[in-house]
Amino acid sequence: MRYPDVVVVGAGVIGAACAEALSAAGLRVTVLDRGPLGAGTSAAGEGNVLVSDKEPGPELDLALASLGRWPDLLAELGADVEWDPKGGLVVATGDTALTAFAEAQRAAGVDARPITPAEAFDLEPHLTRAVVAAVHYPQDAQLQPVLVTKALLAAVRRRGGTLRPGVRALGVRLANGAVAAVRTDDGDVPCGAVVIACGPWSGEVSTAFGAPITVLPRRGVILVTAPLPPGTVRHKVYDADYVGAVASGDADLQVSTVVESTAGGTVLIGSSRERVGFDASLRVEVPRALARRAVGLFPVLADVQVLRAYGGFRPYAPDHLPVIGPDPRCPGLWHATGHEGAGIGLAAATGRLLAELVTGVEPHVDARPFRVDRPGVCA
Repeated sequence: MRYPDVVVVGAGVIGAACAEALSAAGLRVTVLDRGPLGAGTSAAGEGNVLVSDKEPGPELDLALASLGRWPDLLAELGADVEWDPKGGLVVATGDTALTAFAEAQRAAGVDARPITPAEAFDLEPHLTRAVVAAVHYPQDAQLQPVLVTKALLAAVRRRGGTLRPGVRALGVRLANGAVAAVRTDDGDVPCGAVVIACGPWSGEVSTAFGAPITVLPRRGVILVTAPLPPGTVRHKVYDADYVGAVASGDADLQVSTVVESTAGGTVLIGSSRERVGFDASLRVEVPRALARRAVGLFPVLADVQVLRAYGGFRPYAPDHLPVIGPDPRCPGLWHATGHEGAGIGLAAATGRLLAELVTGVEPHVDARPFRVDRPGVCA
């Protein structure tokens, strides 16, 4: 029996992207997940590929690299994942600081275009007339996260990799101080390296592996409306306070307004953030706040039926940066996690970066800001 070179633990979009890039580099890969493939955080996401919500710095650099990689990667995969380069629109009904934020982004390579309220209404005819400032981000895009996760994993399988849903990783077996196998509830899987890509569960999995990192679950809720006529909402539209909510480390409930349509005509309404552990209960005040704020941004939604509300857990790192790279405490152990709500958008570059580091290729982005042994991450 031929054993894998690398075991990837976690079959969400980050694990799938890492497995795809590793297999494309010629390594034999096995992907483990304790549940169904792509059924965790990735299944609860909106599928955003955004640069509009990121300030200049390492995460924006990774986002721009990923944005540039996605179209080519999707062409290589040959799968329809509902890629939609719809663009984004950030609006303000009060504070106009978003224009200064856009200026800094432009200097870092983002196509950020301040526009007048009248121009914003041309882009989004149903937008509230209370808007006083807006920035258009033509680079923002969207895809269907479950479809892209399955497409990435299908590529791994085509290259001879193995997918093992329903198998729980329990830890690692070491030989001479380095990874020699992953212990599972279905026997050991010998390998030379293992990647923990378990999203918000990475903290507990890394602890079981003897190399704990601080990655915490951050819960969010999304509302899904009945299908609306085409063109009702044309872009990903959000209030400028969304950027502050993303960057906040506050554990208490935060609600900001995000509205966007899907290929099927439904409208997704967010966004909430709170740290409540893995409590999956849905408190009625959260969807009420989301709905109220969405109607404030798009009054046309006032009489639209909400079909369902669902929640998910984002992998939150204390410094708001992903954790990508080798664990210095355990040779052969790697991490790819901590992307919070940006995992879909950052996945293409994350997989590529992880594969470059594993194979010793010069990284296409600076990997140092994402290292494991940084303050607040190594537990």
